[in-house]
Amino acid sequence: MFLRSLIKNELVTINYYKEGTLYKCKGHVQGLNLAEQTLSLKDQQEKILSIRLSKIMKIS
Repeated sequence: MFLRSLIKNELVTINYYKEGTLYKCKGHVQGLNLAEQTLSLKDQQEKILSIRLSKIMKIS
């Protein structure tokens, strides 16, 4: 149920770790790849980020 709510076309904020540093990014979820356990996020500058689910600390 939680993953389904991410697929909606709403603006989300994600806090995640990358190489030991905490980052914060706002954008729209483009897709979920459960086989690779990644989330694709299109940020406000139209860049696509691929974030591992295990590195995500908070989604709001």
